[in-house]
Amino acid sequence: MRLQVEATLTYRIDEAADVLLAIEAAPTEEQRLIEDRLIVNGGGPLQTVAGDDGIGRRTWVRAHGMFEAEYRGTFVVDRTEEPIAGLAVTPHRDLPAHVIPYLWPSRFCEADRFIAFVVRQFGHLQGGAQVLAIAEWIRNNIDYRIGTSHETTSAVDTFVARQGVCRDFAHVMAALTRAAGIPARLVSAYAWKLDPPDFHAVVDVWLDGRWRLVDASGLAPTEGLVRIAVGRDATDISFMTIFGHADFVNQQVRVTRLDDKPGAAGGNA
Repeated sequence: MRLQVEATLTYRIDEAADVLLAIEAAPTEEQRLIEDRLIVNGGGPLQTVAGDDGIGRRTWVRAHGMFEAEYRGTFVVDRTEEPIAGLAVTPHRDLPAHVIPYLWPSRFCEADRFIAFVVRQFGHLQGGAQVLAIAEWIRNNIDYRIGTSHETTSAVDTFVARQGVCRDFAHVMAALTRAAGIPARLVSAYAWKLDPPDFHAVVDVWLDGRWRLVDASGLAPTEGLVRIAVGRDATDISFMTIFGHADFVNQQVRVTRLDDKPGAAGGNA
């Protein structure tokens, strides 16, 4: 699948501030980069740093006044997702070093507070079947509602409120999966067929020796996801972190399919 991803962020920054961008999609084995370009107006110079787990990169920029970042990339996504229901959990002692931290609680994924619930609700299942049951429970018990959460909402908050957006669905998914003893990390992505278009948040779970994408919100097909960044929770995958104050002006995200099948606009929530 050949996908073109586009994002434009526009902010007013009255006092000079450092900005860390994470909007460039990551070349990986399953999403091959054809071409991409990042253009920043209202700041500079640009300085790039590697993303977590070697996935993608972040870009520092010193910004002041009207700030605009534009990104466009074309990728060939070849993701063959095998059914995960029968996949086994990797024994903890056999986990690669970089995977181990994704067993632990984090600021927005308080996995330790969900252990009793996970044992009671999903303890009769194992491996991929347990992961699928967790995702289905979230989809059936949490309502997708824009504007019902904010940047400090955690998995516990969403679990209690029973409503949120994709970021909140991903936090609950990661927290419950970690509570089950299965590594899980958050993933920011561009998403084909997501409506309304925006940045999207999903989860990678470690099963049978590698990461597997799971979208607990069910809002976009995983074969049309283009990974941007990965991390413990939303803190690590934020598309824009401003070390200062900024006023939102405009944001646009678009994902278009370019190959033989009709394209569709999409994005992340």
